[in-house]
Amino acid sequence: MKLLNKKIENSQAFLTIQLESAEVEEELKKSYKRLVEEVNIPGFRKGRAPRSVLEQHIGKQGLLDDALDRLLSRACADAIQEHKIKLIAEPDIKVTQTDPVVFEATIPLPPTVNLADYHRIKMKPELVKLKKDDVSAVIEKLRRNNATWDPVDRPLKANDIAVIDVGSSIDGKPFITEENAHYQVSLGTPFPAPGFAEKLLKMKRDEEKEFKLKLKENYPNSELAGKEALFKVKVIEVKEENMPELNDDFAKSIAPVIKDLDSLKKQIAKDLKNNDEEKSRMDFEEKLIDALVEKSELEFPPIMVDAEVNHMVNQHLERLRMTSGSKEEYDKRLEVMPEEELRSKYRPIATKRVSRSLVLNQVAEAEKIEVSATEIDDEIERMTKNAGDKKEEQHKILNTPRNRESINTMLTMQKTIQRLTEIAKGTSRKNKTKKEAK
Repeated sequence: MKLLNKKIENSQAFLTIQLESAEVEEELKKSYKRLVEEVNIPGFRKGRAPRSVLEQHIGKQGLLDDALDRLLSRACADAIQEHKIKLIAEPDIKVTQTDPVVFEATIPLPPTVNLADYHRIKMKPELVKLKKDDVSAVIEKLRRNNATWDPVDRPLKANDIAVIDVGSSIDGKPFITEENAHYQVSLGTPFPAPGFAEKLLKMKRDEEKEFKLKLKENYPNSELAGKEALFKVKVIEVKEENMPELNDDFAKSIAPVIKDLDSLKKQIAKDLKNNDEEKSRMDFEEKLIDALVEKSELEFPPIMVDAEVNHMVNQHLERLRMTSGSKEEYDKRLEVMPEEELRSKYRPIATKRVSRSLVLNQVAEAEKIEVSATEIDDEIERMTKNAGDKKEEQHKILNTPRNRESINTMLTMQKTIQRLTEIAKGTSRKNKTKKEAK
């Protein structure tokens, strides 16, 4: 074995290696002895066909491929050991020529992180300010959610519900056909085509109308995108929204613990403030971690991002399967954004995730952050608290070594982010101790 070239770049080692003819021949003999016992060759009993006959039967390349399957990985492992290369995943091996045999190995190396001085990063979260209109908006939404839709004898107006029979065609072929469809007349909606809701305005019960509309250029079905559809609509019924009166009775209907309208408003204000504070906390943590990543120097092999992309794509496809009623629906939804587009979409996010994870791991190491077995037990208890009859089953699943390790990683990250937050806001005990010493 001869090393022709070695290059380190982008946290990867690139080796070009030439195999000696003798070692290739030795492996070819082993492949011949093994394959001749397995392959049926007319006119010969198993194990008795000469090598030249076996080569004619499976091809010289077939014999060489079998030999290289074993030889290349062994030769690459020897080269890695000889040159004391530390790797984090299996190398990618590619044969570039066969006479003599030369192959290239791409070896992913451990990432390098030059962590910035996170003690110098100072920032504070944005103050949460609740607006009076926010509470009113929630109350209006609750009223709408509890509204009734009652038939009326008048022309259709915006936001009414139209009960309609609709038939349509594109280029003479059926497009949408439904009876007694409930359609809310929301102006500006692009479904089923831009302008459809507007065409229904002022129509009365039992009235019929025929009109043409052009579908959007980015319509999910590319074969129909931009085409003109002919619609025939008959109004069966007009329904208007009747929202409940804003009083104590309405407030009590929202939740048993609510006593009157005033207590409902207070509860909504409290919930909104909690939500805003949680969002502010998360936004602050995001900015803090991003600031540390930006100031730090990172280098990691592409395989780390590839693995995260694979994980995200698989999660997306699984969600798609779970929410699709059939394989046909799943395939249709996948056509809107094929897997390759998904990979392109998730790659920047995956790169960001890998960068953040590497930086946080370094902070955890520097701060000597650890999670005890008791903390993991407490977290499992918290996660299964509302499992009811399935609590014991879920507890057993979460208590496996693999899941305990995942929980350990999650809690370590939470503690690390909390420590960074304390340092950035100047509330860390270490910071206070330094000030006290001064």
